[in-house]
Amino acid sequence: MDGLNLQLPVGAPLSIATLLFNLGVGVVLALLLRWHFERFGSTLTNRMEFAQVFPFILLTTVLIITVVKSSLALSLGLVGALSIVRFRTPIKEPEELAYLFMAIAIGLGLGANQTVPTVVASLAILVVIAAMRWARRDRQDKNLYLSIDLARESEGTGEEARLERLNEILARHAQVTDLRRVDSREGSLEATYFVDFDGSNRVSELIDELNQAFPGVGVSFIDQNQLPSI
Repeated sequence: MDGLNLQLPVGAPLSIATLLFNLGVGVVLALLLRWHFERFGSTLTNRMEFAQVFPFILLTTVLIITVVKSSLALSLGLVGALSIVRFRTPIKEPEELAYLFMAIAIGLGLGANQTVPTVVASLAILVVIAAMRWARRDRQDKNLYLSIDLARESEGTGEEARLERLNEILARHAQVTDLRRVDSREGSLEATYFVDFDGSNRVSELIDELNQAFPGVGVSFIDQNQLPSI
């Protein structure tokens, strides 16, 4: 039929100036997010190394959203491309996943050209998280990560029995014990706990009993707020 025109939406025009501005804002927010994770994060991983990925994820998200929203064809192609992408690297700590999601969210906001709301919301979220961490530091309880290295016993005691005995000892001295990781090697068993003590004297008492129960045991206490970043 004459005069019948089919017009498909083509999206918003791509502005190089706007893209560069949003990328510049993204760089600042990415560096701020990286500093926040290194300063207030409490994961056992190397926070400084893990935080290096934040700028890459954030800025890449800005670029993808900016380009995709300018073209319907590209947006449809992106759906097909992402359907075959698989990420195999495991995220062991929920906190790491939260910061990654934060980086993606900031990238989405900047890519959608919602610069002011994104900046305001990002700063508000980071301030709230920082305030919560500072409030936890003001508590009198002693929150520590405890790493225990048990050498293999000569009588061949099973790993399950040694862990059960270890948990019983920890329960007598710590208010809270949370087993985070167990590494079994040929000559030793290493267990990592999050423990909560009500006083420093409990720490020394625990070390004494561990030495009596497991001769040659290796014990390491690490303040969760002062984990090494290298």
